[in-house]
Amino acid sequence: MAWFVNRYCCTDCRTCWEDEWSCCCDDECPNCGSGDWSPIESVDLTFMVEAEGDHFAIFESPLSADDKPRYIRIAITPTVEAARTFIEHRSAVYWD
Repeated sequence: MAWFVNRYCCTDCRTCWEDEWSCCCDDECPNCGSGDWSPIESVDLTFMVEAEGDHFAIFESPLSADDKPRYIRIAITPTVEAARTFIEHRSAVYWD
């Protein structure tokens, strides 16, 4: 499942906040309660790469994730470039 950090700003009270969710959905201002604010920016965190010794582990938020990303390790690569290539290919399949 995709996972995003969505960033919002309420023009009613000028409060800005972040919220993590499985989509780029509208949100309600935590300060004044004004609703239906669309994200001004969304950062895709579906995949994460972490160095582990001399290789790189790729983690993905699985389809079973609902209210949390619940990352699982899906691959190990020898370089960070290989990890990026793996994610690009997996994302292309994932989003089609």
